[in-house]
Amino acid sequence: MDYFYCGFFLLLGCVLGSFYGVVATRLPKNESLIKPRSHCEYCQEELAWYELIPLFSFFIQKGTCRHCNQKLSKLYPIVEISTGLLFLFAYLYYGISYSFFISIILSSLVILIFISDMKYMIILDSPLIISAFSIFFLKCYYFDLSNAFFSLLEGVLSFFTMYAIGKIGNVLFKRESLGGGDIKLSFLFGQALGIQMAFAAFVLSTFLALPYAFACLFMRNNHEVPFGPFLVSALWIVFLFSEKFQNVLEVFFHI
Repeated sequence: MDYFYCGFFLLLGCVLGSFYGVVATRLPKNESLIKPRSHCEYCQEELAWYELIPLFSFFIQKGTCRHCNQKLSKLYPIVEISTGLLFLFAYLYYGISYSFFISIILSSLVILIFISDMKYMIILDSPLIISAFSIFFLKCYYFDLSNAFFSLLEGVLSFFTMYAIGKIGNVLFKRESLGGGDIKLSFLFGQALGIQMAFAAFVLSTFLALPYAFACLFMRNNHEVPFGPFLVSALWIVFLFSEKFQNVLEVFFHI
């Protein structure tokens, strides 16, 4: 085990996690990522550089703003350490490889979509576009151009499959059953996994979402369920255990 790389990817994940928190909370409100500078959400005081160090600043300040002493949201350190651990896990599991970089992309999407969709019911377009281009170039680099273009076709097929499911759901439930962001996200299913594994991820996402949907049905007046976090979680899980899911699919289709 290379401890330098372990520390580097853990730190990189924490730093990017801090940035992802800004992206996922500002862009849904059409706010700039640059202005205003990072500030306390209570007193609006701008934060100094030493108040923006991932994890350390939060714990050194005991989770409070040093200007107004209000308690800060625990979302920030949770997002930072979660991203760091996901990046570290990707390195330990895959080493520096194609699968490592894809895992980094999917882990980043997990964090971004969990925040934006849970908080604002929005899946941002920009992370999806950046992810699609990144996966395309990784496939070109590690495989070849034909593989990269074929994965785009599988992404398109996955997109239209989810689009059709959404339209059928609209008719059955007489309301919008899938958001536009969910349908756009499905493109990455086909591109990253291939169409067969994308099907497995779609099925898994419904099982992941069921407990939350039932809880919302009985515990909340608003029964709208953000499906994006469950979709991207299923995408990450199926990519991680792709061989096992492939074996299950082979058994299923040969029955």
